[in-house]
Amino acid sequence: MKVIEVAEFFLTKQSMTNKKIQKLCYYAQAWFYALYNRKLFDEKIEAWVHGPVCPILYREYAEFGYKEVPKINKEIKMQETEKDILNQVWEIYGKLDGDELEVLTHREQPWIEARNGIDYRKPSNNEILPQNMGKYYKEKYGV
Repeated sequence: MKVIEVAEFFLTKQSMTNKKIQKLCYYAQAWFYALYNRKLFDEKIEAWVHGPVCPILYREYAEFGYKEVPKINKEIKMQETEKDILNQVWEIYGKLDGDELEVLTHREQPWIEARNGIDYRKPSNNEILPQNMGKYYKEKYGV
């Protein structure tokens, strides 16, 4: 899969900000790795000031700024395991807005470790490794 397909899956549910899309894609990658020990998508996620961000995806929706990216009506083809994880991520995190998801990710080890002591207000392009995401969620939730 490509990260844009993951984002589009969530956008079939509702319109949302780029920030929220970023965090949902982060959680999809994290939980997929935790459960299946492999990446859902290959694009990297970085530990930015406002939480985990996939730069390619950020640029895709940058034109919307802080406004919501419109809901789409499109069938996203994927395997059942992928669809199951994305639906679960939506059930757990979909009710939160981008700011709430940012706060949540700032409290969790993968973003903190990737920042490697960088002040939370300073820019960073450090990658949040999928292996670290998977390990954290496996340990935290006993998966």
